[in-house]
Amino acid sequence: MINKILTKIKTEINKIIREYDLSEIPEIFIEKPKDEDHGDFSTNVAMKLARPLRKSPLRIAEEIVGKINPDKLHLEKVEILNGFINFFLDRKYLSEIVFKILDERSNYGNLIVGSKEYINIEFVSANPTGYLHIGHGRGAAYGDSLARIMKKAGYQVSTEHYVNDAGNQIHNLIESIHERYKELFGLPFNLGEDFYHGKEIIEIAEKIKSEKDDFYLKNPYYDDFRNYGLNYLLEGLKRDLKDYRVEFDTWFSEKSLYDQGEVQKTIDYLIEKGYTYEEDGAVWLKTTLYGDEKDRVLIKSDKTLTYLAPDIAYHANKLSRGYTHLIDVLGADHHGYINRLKASIAFIGGNPDLLDVEILQMVRAIQNGEEVKMSKRSGKAITLRDLIDEVGTDALRFMYVEKALSTHMDLDLDLAVKNSNENPVYYVQYAYARIASLFRVSEEENFPFKEVNEFKALDFSKISKLLFLLGEYPLVIEEAAVKHLPHKMTQYLLSLAAALHSFYNDEKIITDDIIATNEKLTLMKAVQIVLKDGLALIGVGVKERM
Repeated sequence: MINKILTKIKTEINKIIREYDLSEIPEIFIEKPKDEDHGDFSTNVAMKLARPLRKSPLRIAEEIVGKINPDKLHLEKVEILNGFINFFLDRKYLSEIVFKILDERSNYGNLIVGSKEYINIEFVSANPTGYLHIGHGRGAAYGDSLARIMKKAGYQVSTEHYVNDAGNQIHNLIESIHERYKELFGLPFNLGEDFYHGKEIIEIAEKIKSEKDDFYLKNPYYDDFRNYGLNYLLEGLKRDLKDYRVEFDTWFSEKSLYDQGEVQKTIDYLIEKGYTYEEDGAVWLKTTLYGDEKDRVLIKSDKTLTYLAPDIAYHANKLSRGYTHLIDVLGADHHGYINRLKASIAFIGGNPDLLDVEILQMVRAIQNGEEVKMSKRSGKAITLRDLIDEVGTDALRFMYVEKALSTHMDLDLDLAVKNSNENPVYYVQYAYARIASLFRVSEEENFPFKEVNEFKALDFSKISKLLFLLGEYPLVIEEAAVKHLPHKMTQYLLSLAAALHSFYNDEKIITDDIIATNEKLTLMKAVQIVLKDGLALIGVGVKERM
């Protein structure tokens, strides 16, 4: 509904500007002003026209506003301030949004902006050599929330976890298990510097011993230990992610790229097309041709491959599956990887602009005002499992998504478990629970609640903020989906919760006035629907009682 109003406003302004007979019509941007007193939306088009028209922005704004019919555009009023034209939407017209929400329920906010797009979102993609850590939690919350929001906006979305089950880290995993296995039989063992020391390695060795006893002291162990280790660790990883409400459509094996010859085929193609050269015994890829700061080694002088080789093959595989856009969510240490990945896509015949790399910044866990670096349980780096057990999935998901991915964040563990409005997820869930309590009270008091289909008694000035926010929901979904900014949803939910709490505190909702009560409860039902749907888009549940 708000989108339609904004489209009408743009069309009307564009029509007025054309009367000036300019050689070039400037693009009209309509945005939310920072100060709510300056209207619901605002445009600076008068300032843009000042130079070509050789008039002051104020005079141009007055000329434009003088030709606008507010009623026709569903506006309460139009004001001019410092050259900006500010629009105030008609709340009576906007109140129709309540009935649209009640009619569409969880389908409210469904869009078609991405209906022609088929998106692959790859995230987490941790080495399967140990537990997920605190940083993976942020990437998982971001990637999964983005996927949910993009689906709501009409995109076809496939989520993917790239399993790094090839390479030296897997060799080290196998040998780590073998050393721990020997230890269980009282034999000499030696954990090398690059081996894995986590308790999960001991658990795998114990599992093998319980099933096979000393079999692998006398027989080849390598392939079986690989399978034991990967299966055990991946099962644990999937279990933790499921508890975190993250489930992937595809688990893609790096090893499969080697097994099916795709890595070698990609290398042969790059060499054949002249995108490589040899120097100092190594094979280099000419990534500087596509904006990289320097060329990158593809094959080392000892003939082993760098990580770039399978990564190129992997992205070639993704493109071959028909995706129109790729989104990779990578850690802060991968910032320098962006240009070489984009260059690689160009080399294999793709469009580098089809890839967006979202970099997640570091996370610190804070407790009692100090950074927590170690798990209380294991004495090692804090894991996602630790966080789920400590504060719960709802608080984690909300707080991880609350800030833009590009900013460093402190995860306040004390705040996450607080049952107070200081805790952002509590604040939003409490708004939902308050509404649920209203409907329980109406039942207990035998109040015959009935949804209304028009408002006759409500004071629109008192519900102005709620009506605007309900109408804004599809705009937030669109912005969050198109710009890959899930934190826009948490910001929105906090605003909607604040408006609800304010209305709830200021107004007695259930009274002897049946008409007014039904109207207020009808509005509350619409707010409840949007709160629940918005929380679901970031993987957070609702609570009926708090």
